[in-house]
Amino acid sequence: FIAQHDQTLAEIVLDFDATDVPVHGDQEGRFFHGYYDHYCFLPLYVFCGRHLLVSYLRPSNIDGARHSWAILALLVKFIRRFWPETRIVFRGDGGFCRHRMLDWCDRKQVDYVVGLARNTRLQRMAAPAMQAVAEAYQETGQKMSGVYRFLYQAGSWRRRRLVVSRLEHGEQ
Repeated sequence: FIAQHDQTLAEIVLDFDATDVPVHGDQEGRFFHGYYDHYCFLPLYVFCGRHLLVSYLRPSNIDGARHSWAILALLVKFIRRFWPETRIVFRGDGGFCRHRMLDWCDRKQVDYVVGLARNTRLQRMAAPAMQAVAEAYQETGQKMSGVYRFLYQAGSWRRRRLVVSRLEHGEQ
Protein backbone atom coordinates (compact mmCIF):
# COMPACT_ATOMS: atom_id res chain seq x y z
CA PHE A 1 0.00 0.00 0.00
CA ILE A 2 2.69 2.50 1.00
CA ALA A 3 4.85 1.61 -2.02
CA GLN A 4 1.95 2.30 -4.39
CA HIS A 5 2.10 6.01 -3.59
CA ASP A 6 4.73 8.36 -4.98
CA GLN A 7 4.28 10.82 -2.14
CA THR A 8 3.03 10.97 1.43
CA LEU A 9 -0.73 11.21 1.72
CA ALA A 10 -2.11 14.06 3.81
CA GLU A 11 -4.95 11.87 5.11
CA ILE A 12 -6.04 8.27 5.00
CA VAL A 13 -9.33 6.76 6.12
CA LEU A 14 -9.27 3.20 7.41
CA ASP A 15 -12.71 1.66 6.90
CA PHE A 16 -13.42 -1.30 9.20
CA ASP A 17 -16.24 -3.68 8.35
CA ALA A 18 -17.30 -7.09 9.61
CA THR A 19 -19.55 -9.10 7.31
CA ASP A 20 -20.82 -12.62 6.99
CA VAL A 21 -19.43 -15.34 4.76
CA PRO A 22 -22.01 -18.15 4.63
CA VAL A 23 -20.75 -21.71 4.95
CA HIS A 24 -22.54 -24.75 3.61
CA GLY A 25 -20.56 -27.59 5.10
CA ASP A 26 -19.36 -28.59 8.53
CA GLN A 27 -16.24 -26.39 8.56
CA GLU A 28 -14.33 -25.96 11.77
CA GLY A 29 -15.11 -22.58 13.30
CA ARG A 30 -18.53 -22.19 11.71
CA PHE A 31 -21.32 -21.02 13.97
CA PHE A 32 -24.92 -19.97 13.52
CA HIS A 33 -25.25 -16.19 13.61
CA GLY A 34 -28.70 -14.94 14.58
CA TYR A 35 -28.42 -11.58 12.83
CA TYR A 36 -27.53 -13.14 9.48
CA ASP A 37 -29.77 -16.19 10.12
CA HIS A 38 -27.30 -18.77 8.84
CA TYR A 39 -24.04 -20.55 9.59
CA CYS A 40 -21.10 -18.38 8.65
CA PHE A 41 -17.72 -16.92 9.40
CA LEU A 42 -17.43 -13.23 10.36
CA PRO A 43 -14.28 -11.86 8.72
CA LEU A 44 -13.00 -8.38 9.46
CA TYR A 45 -12.06 -6.27 6.45
CA VAL A 46 -10.09 -3.03 6.50
CA PHE A 47 -10.05 -0.84 3.40
CA CYS A 48 -8.30 2.41 2.60
CA GLY A 49 -10.19 3.70 -0.40
CA ARG A 50 -10.09 0.91 -3.00
CA HIS A 51 -7.18 -0.86 -1.29
CA LEU A 52 -7.92 -3.92 0.84
CA LEU A 53 -5.43 -3.72 3.71
CA VAL A 54 -6.68 -6.51 5.96
CA SER A 55 -8.86 -9.57 5.50
CA TYR A 56 -9.00 -11.44 8.80
CA LEU A 57 -11.05 -14.65 8.97
CA ARG A 58 -12.89 -15.11 12.27
CA PRO A 59 -15.64 -17.39 13.57
CA SER A 60 -19.09 -15.82 13.85
CA ASN A 61 -19.64 -16.52 17.54
CA ILE A 62 -17.73 -13.36 18.50
CA ASP A 63 -18.36 -9.66 18.86
CA GLY A 64 -18.04 -8.04 15.42
CA ALA A 65 -15.40 -5.62 16.78
CA ARG A 66 -13.21 -8.39 18.20
CA HIS A 67 -9.50 -7.84 17.39
CA SER A 68 -10.26 -4.55 15.58
CA TRP A 69 -8.39 -2.48 18.17
CA ALA A 70 -5.25 -4.62 17.81
CA ILE A 71 -5.45 -4.47 14.03
CA LEU A 72 -5.96 -0.70 14.11
CA ALA A 73 -2.94 -0.32 16.41
CA LEU A 74 -0.74 -2.38 14.06
CA LEU A 75 -1.89 -0.40 11.02
CA VAL A 76 -1.32 2.95 12.74
CA LYS A 77 2.16 1.91 13.87
CA PHE A 78 3.06 0.73 10.37
CA ILE A 79 1.66 3.80 8.59
CA ARG A 80 3.31 6.24 10.99
CA ARG A 81 6.69 4.57 10.48
CA PHE A 82 6.60 5.76 6.84
CA TRP A 83 4.21 8.73 7.03
CA PRO A 84 4.45 10.24 10.53
CA GLU A 85 2.54 13.41 9.61
CA THR A 86 -0.38 11.74 7.82
CA ARG A 87 -3.79 12.24 9.42
CA ILE A 88 -5.33 8.83 10.11
CA VAL A 89 -9.10 8.41 10.41
CA PHE A 90 -10.68 5.23 11.77
CA ARG A 91 -14.20 4.68 10.42
CA GLY A 92 -16.71 2.00 11.33
CA ASP A 93 -20.36 1.37 12.02
CA GLY A 94 -21.91 1.25 15.48
CA GLY A 95 -20.46 -2.20 16.09
CA PHE A 96 -17.03 -0.58 16.41
CA CYS A 97 -18.03 2.11 18.91
CA ARG A 98 -16.08 0.96 21.97
CA HIS A 99 -15.18 3.62 24.52
CA ARG A 100 -11.73 2.18 25.30
CA MET A 101 -10.89 2.06 21.60
CA LEU A 102 -12.03 5.67 21.15
CA ASP A 103 -9.94 6.71 24.16
CA TRP A 104 -6.94 4.97 22.57
CA CYS A 105 -7.61 6.86 19.31
CA ASP A 106 -7.67 10.14 21.25
CA ARG A 107 -4.32 9.34 22.90
CA LYS A 108 -2.71 8.29 19.59
CA GLN A 109 -4.09 11.25 17.59
CA VAL A 110 -6.22 9.00 15.40
CA ASP A 111 -9.46 10.67 14.36
CA TYR A 112 -12.59 8.56 14.11
CA VAL A 113 -16.09 8.42 12.72
CA VAL A 114 -18.20 5.65 14.22
CA GLY A 115 -21.89 4.94 14.40
CA LEU A 116 -23.77 5.24 17.67
CA ALA A 117 -26.67 3.06 18.70
CA ARG A 118 -29.89 5.00 19.00
CA ASN A 119 -30.96 5.68 22.57
CA THR A 120 -33.55 7.85 24.30
CA ARG A 121 -31.02 10.44 25.46
CA LEU A 122 -29.67 10.98 21.92
CA GLN A 123 -33.21 11.13 20.54
CA ARG A 124 -34.19 13.70 23.17
CA MET A 125 -31.16 15.86 22.33
CA ALA A 126 -31.94 15.75 18.59
CA ALA A 127 -35.72 16.19 19.02
CA PRO A 128 -35.86 19.96 18.25
CA ALA A 129 -33.93 19.50 15.00
CA MET A 130 -36.04 16.48 14.08
CA GLN A 131 -39.19 18.51 14.71
CA ALA A 132 -37.94 21.20 12.31
CA VAL A 133 -37.33 18.57 9.61
CA ALA A 134 -40.82 17.11 10.19
CA GLU A 135 -42.40 20.57 9.92
CA ALA A 136 -40.53 21.24 6.66
CA TYR A 137 -41.91 17.96 5.31
CA GLN A 138 -45.44 18.92 6.34
CA GLU A 139 -45.10 22.27 4.54
CA THR A 140 -43.64 20.91 1.30
CA GLY A 141 -44.74 17.29 1.08
CA GLN A 142 -41.18 16.54 -0.05
CA LYS A 143 -38.91 14.13 1.78
CA MET A 144 -36.61 16.16 4.02
CA SER A 145 -33.20 15.34 5.43
CA GLY A 146 -30.48 17.12 7.31
CA VAL A 147 -27.82 16.75 9.96
CA TYR A 148 -27.66 18.02 13.51
CA ARG A 149 -24.38 18.35 15.42
CA PHE A 150 -24.14 18.36 19.20
CA LEU A 151 -21.83 17.33 22.03
CA TYR A 152 -22.66 14.15 23.92
CA GLN A 153 -21.07 12.09 26.65
CA ALA A 154 -22.16 8.52 27.28
CA GLY A 155 -21.82 7.26 30.84
CA SER A 156 -18.76 5.15 30.00
CA TRP A 157 -16.94 7.95 28.14
CA ARG A 158 -14.22 10.09 29.71
CA ARG A 159 -15.24 13.20 27.79
CA ARG A 160 -17.85 14.72 25.52
CA ARG A 161 -17.64 13.93 21.83
CA LEU A 162 -19.13 15.50 18.74
CA VAL A 163 -22.18 13.60 17.48
CA VAL A 164 -23.61 14.15 14.02
CA SER A 165 -27.20 12.97 13.79
CA ARG A 166 -28.73 12.19 10.40
CA LEU A 167 -32.31 13.45 10.26
CA GLU A 168 -34.88 12.27 7.74
CA HIS A 169 -38.63 12.66 7.45
CA GLY A 170 -40.98 11.70 4.67
CA GLU A 171 -42.12 8.73 2.67
CA GLN A 172 -40.18 5.58 3.37
